[in-house]
Amino acid sequence: MAMFGGLDSALKKKGFADSERDVSEFVCPVCLEIFDRPVTTQCGHTFCQSCLQECLRPQKPVCAVCRATLGKWAKATELEILIHNTVSTCKGCRAEMCLSLMRSHTAACFKYQEYIDEGVKTTARSQPPVVSSVPNRFTFSCPYCNFQNLDQDGLVEHCTSLHSRDARQVVCPICASMPWGDPNYRSADFFQHLKIRHTFSYDTYVDYATDEQTMIQEALQRSLMDN
Repeated sequence: MAMFGGLDSALKKKGFADSERDVSEFVCPVCLEIFDRPVTTQCGHTFCQSCLQECLRPQKPVCAVCRATLGKWAKATELEILIHNTVSTCKGCRAEMCLSLMRSHTAACFKYQEYIDEGVKTTARSQPPVVSSVPNRFTFSCPYCNFQNLDQDGLVEHCTSLHSRDARQVVCPICASMPWGDPNYRSADFFQHLKIRHTFSYDTYVDYATDEQTMIQEALQRSLMDN
């Protein structure tokens, strides 16, 4: 969402000043489009109905904004009425219309696409390069279809539900992100590996700043103390 804030600022500097009401309050935080059939969760965040359904797919559904457990939600009736009665201007072709029509209009508006492309280029040029030596150990890509941004539980659920019959030998992305991980090691039985190795989160047990040899020594010391 921060990127789109910078994008909007960059576009205004380019001469795309917006004198109308700020429509950000009508934008879904998941799809970044005007709300379509908005619903509000018990934690107070609002989404398109279809975007909320995506949040409910995992076994432990959480809010996409605050990560609170999702249990109850209700139609945002007043917000939907407001969307149907608020007029705004397309930032591409400058045509005026109700916000309820803006979503379908911008999808087909060539000038709006040019507006977005110009903003993306301007924002990209103004952003300093970000280089991090710390590997991402919080989200992973599916080793079968490359579906991205899955947390550990989501990766296990995704692979089990969609790829359980795939016999290919693949690299475990969770293990590959660990300090001792081998990014070239392919599990002979990836699903058995998931079941045995990843029934817990590494974050609970692993000190990422410690090398493998030190962790082995600490484990041996703890086992001797237990005896």
